[in-house]
Amino acid sequence: MRALPSTLQSQGYVTQLGALTRLSLTQLLGAASHPHRAVAARRLLRQSAWLAAVGAILVVALMVGFDATAIGLMPPRGAPSLWPARILTDFGRDAYVIGALAVILFLTLLALPRARGDARTAMLRFGGQVEYLLLAVSVPVLAAEIVKWVVGRGRPFVGGKANPFNFEPFHGTEAYFSFPSAHAVTAFALAFGVAAIWPRARWPMAIYAVIIALTRLTLLAHHPSDVVAGAVIGILGAMAVRTWFAARRLGFTIGRDGEIVAR
Repeated sequence: MRALPSTLQSQGYVTQLGALTRLSLTQLLGAASHPHRAVAARRLLRQSAWLAAVGAILVVALMVGFDATAIGLMPPRGAPSLWPARILTDFGRDAYVIGALAVILFLTLLALPRARGDARTAMLRFGGQVEYLLLAVSVPVLAAEIVKWVVGRGRPFVGGKANPFNFEPFHGTEAYFSFPSAHAVTAFALAFGVAAIWPRARWPMAIYAVIIALTRLTLLAHHPSDVVAGAVIGILGAMAVRTWFAARRLGFTIGRDGEIVAR
C-alpha cells in the first residue's frame, strides 16, 4: 500500500477509506514499472523450473516406492494419541489462514484513515505486507483446488487399502481430493511469504510448515507425495506473487541480477 495524495488526507473518513481501497487495487492490478522486472521474471522462471522438476521427480519416486509403506507405518485413524496432531493441523487449514489474513487486512484498512504521521506510514507498510501474504497463500491454494479436481487422487484407504494409485480424475468429492495437500500448500506458501518479508523468521516458519505437513500424514489425510506436491505448489505460488508485487514496486525491490528483497 502507498500513501494517499496530500489533497485526500484531509478529507473525511469514508472518502479516505474509499480512496485507499481504489488506490490499493489500482497499484496491484496496474502495469509493472520496475526497470529490472524482466530480469526478475527470467529468474523466477529458472527457479520455478528447477523446483518443479525436482518436485516432480520426488513425487513420482514417493508414489512408486514409499507412499504405501509410509501410510502403513502411521497410527490407526482416530487413535486417541493423535489429539495433538488434530489440533496442530488446523493451523494450516487454508480457510483459517486466509480468513485470518483477510480480517487483519480489513482491520488495518479501517484504521488507516484515522492514523497520522509515522503511525500511518507504519500501517501502510504493514497493510501492504499482509496484502502480499493474503495473495501469496490464496493464489496457490486456488491452483491446488483445480489440480485436486483434475487429478482426483483417493485419500489413504479410500477403497479399503493404502493404494497410492487410486485415481478418479474429475471425481470432485472430498474422498478424491488427496493430491496435492491443501494444508501443505497453505503452510509452505505462508512460510515462504513470511520469510520473504522478515528473513529472520525463515527457520521458525520452516519448522511450522514441516509440522503441518507431518500432521497430514499422521492423520492419514494424505500420502507423502501429496504433501511434497503441496509444498512445491505453495512455494511456487508465493514466489510468483512476490515477483508480481516487486514488478509494481509494492513492498519489494529488484536488484540488477533479478534478486527480489523486501524493502
